[in-house]
Amino acid sequence: MLMSSVGTSTGDLGLWDVSSGEKLFSRRFHAWKIKNISKTFLVALVKDPHVFVNRVSWSTDGSLFGVAFSKHLVHLYSYRGGSDVHKHLEIDAHVGGVNDLAFSKPNDLHFLITCGNDKLIQVWDVTTGTKQYTFEGHGAPVYSVCPHVKERVHFILSISVNGEIKAWLYDNLGSRFTYDAPGHCCTRMAYSADSKRLFSSGTTKDGESFILEWEESEGYVKRSYKGLGKCSSGVVQFDSSKNQFLVAGDDHLIKVWDMDNTERLTTIDADGDLPACPLVRISRPGTLVAVTANHNTIKILANPFGHELLQPSENISANRLMVLPETLQKLIIDPISTAVSDRATEERNSGTGSPGMVCVGDSADSQDMKPESPAQSRKMLEVSETEIKEPSQYRSLRLNSEVETSGISRLIYTNAGNAILALASNGIHLLWKWSRNENSLSGKATTKVHPQLWQPKSGLLMTNDLTGVTFEEFRPCFALSKNDSYLVSASRGMIFLFNMMTFKKLRAFMPPPPVATCIAFYPHDNNIIAIGTDDSAILIYQARTDQVLTKLKGHSKRVTGLAFSNTLNVLVSSGADAQVVVWNTCGWDKKKSKMLQFPTGKSPSENFHTRIQFHQDQKHFLAVHMTHLAIYETTELNCVKQWVNRPFCAKISDATFSCDSELVYASFVDGGVLIFDASNFHLRYEINPTSNIPSGISSKAYAVAIAAHPQEPNQFALALTDGGVVIIEPLESTGKWGEAPSVDSMSFSSRSFSGL
Repeated sequence: MLMSSVGTSTGDLGLWDVSSGEKLFSRRFHAWKIKNISKTFLVALVKDPHVFVNRVSWSTDGSLFGVAFSKHLVHLYSYRGGSDVHKHLEIDAHVGGVNDLAFSKPNDLHFLITCGNDKLIQVWDVTTGTKQYTFEGHGAPVYSVCPHVKERVHFILSISVNGEIKAWLYDNLGSRFTYDAPGHCCTRMAYSADSKRLFSSGTTKDGESFILEWEESEGYVKRSYKGLGKCSSGVVQFDSSKNQFLVAGDDHLIKVWDMDNTERLTTIDADGDLPACPLVRISRPGTLVAVTANHNTIKILANPFGHELLQPSENISANRLMVLPETLQKLIIDPISTAVSDRATEERNSGTGSPGMVCVGDSADSQDMKPESPAQSRKMLEVSETEIKEPSQYRSLRLNSEVETSGISRLIYTNAGNAILALASNGIHLLWKWSRNENSLSGKATTKVHPQLWQPKSGLLMTNDLTGVTFEEFRPCFALSKNDSYLVSASRGMIFLFNMMTFKKLRAFMPPPPVATCIAFYPHDNNIIAIGTDDSAILIYQARTDQVLTKLKGHSKRVTGLAFSNTLNVLVSSGADAQVVVWNTCGWDKKKSKMLQFPTGKSPSENFHTRIQFHQDQKHFLAVHMTHLAIYETTELNCVKQWVNRPFCAKISDATFSCDSELVYASFVDGGVLIFDASNFHLRYEINPTSNIPSGISSKAYAVAIAAHPQEPNQFALALTDGGVVIIEPLESTGKWGEAPSVDSMSFSSRSFSGL
């Protein structure tokens, strides 16, 4: 049975059998439980009792449909077939009108997403009605929402009435980007029926309507479809079918485009009597079109397959269905071949079918969620085996601290591997040491034994100067000498040299400005230190004599990364100008410079440093940016391999080589961690953000820095925004992070891989 549900301007709700035209269910608006409704809503209802339906939408499996009203409320109904409709949930969702709603299923959690005049996007559990997330950041009422999943990454697009488009992940870290819709007007976005292409429609304040296809990866308009007129009665609405058709209600007509051609394909007048901007829906296979008509009617148009699908009802009227134009019939029939015919026959014989929305609803098709083939199922299974969803799938240890900190900024293992040093955002250094005992014979850092937060008998703390620029502008920096005896550190103020045994401050130098932004010890002499600054210079400092030996000028913006190569006798620097420079350590002259190779459409960010680290071979280095990871050859600065973060994915917060340089550990601002094979950036493991939250850690925490153990290639540590430090290792039964999956299986990973 094919169903349609309709909401009206008087608040009524109806459910029809499309085949027979029989109304199966109807409800007039009323609040279900007054005692659970906010006083704000009741006051609004007294002032103006008129309530209308803004949106109706079905869940993906057709078991629920939701109704968004013009005042505060959302009603959820459960549907079991035929006229079996039951009240499920009433949610007082927004202050003012609820402008749109949609269903989503991230990580098998069933959510309802709503937006409203209060400028908020809310996410609700569809089983209990409890609020899961609130997204705020729009400066105007939110007009529409568009949830989607791409490469296993779930996100939400939202559009406000002033045309501001934002993207959100299911976390509390704010929007991932902001674009402006053409004309800064109300816009509705939707993915094509095959979920591969993104479209939007809208009508400007001048009444000019548009339908656009977006290049979602880069955020620009790819196509603008021609043939729309002026619309004075609202926002032009559109829909799409699997066989590449777009339909829109405009100028008292149904207008049709082939997705790959901006010129209008044809128009359908449906025997007239259509409003200026009718609402229109096309079934996913492209066999049926529903359109609102005058006098509170809905017209159903069908091609031959649509006729066949609707024939089982004996009560069907010969005049009820209108035939699509011949041109459109042929174009719709040919691409779908026998698959749609078989599907229609199956639905007809079984008497069941996925509900299709008319008027303000969307199509629901549960079959689209199934893998297309056994081969695809196997590929999806291969990737799932590399994803860690439970903390029990690895070993972790959160390091205890009695010192109060608001967050960790930097993290490093000592070169001996028996301690971890962290620099907190308040300038305090924390040092955890492991001792030799029966559980840890080596005395190295391990998750098996809790270390001691070490302090000298004097009770001194190594604390940095905080009198310089604001913390938000610059990340603190520090470096350990090769023998772990000395620490050089700066947190936006003066640079301090500490004795690691006594925590005593040996020297303070270089009061800002300029401010130190990165620090590195010269490997052949612990008394020589390279210091990058915010004024684009690199200072070569002699600690023994407290002198600046030379000042290197090669960057145009602040220096963000420094790394020495022992074998090549060079210093490599990176900067906010997206440039890498190679310096000869013999005479400190500039050998070569090159712009970092950013992925297409990406650009360096002034607010995020590019960190660099040498490979174990001392001939290649890893460049870390929030958008991508890359490995470069040092002599010619050629990019050898690159991994590009997907659109809508969380940004990279940090990354590092394992001690043997066979792995790359990368942390993300959503709390996730990816473990790559360094030779080709193939994914070995993906630690899910929810699993990367051991007991006792805030679910909002994420790693701002990551460090690798200097002798154990499968151990790494995370510095968290909640002030904690966590060590992670594979299970003892495996001892390592596994082998790289096949190249084929990578096509289903949540992020993108590319070799150069």
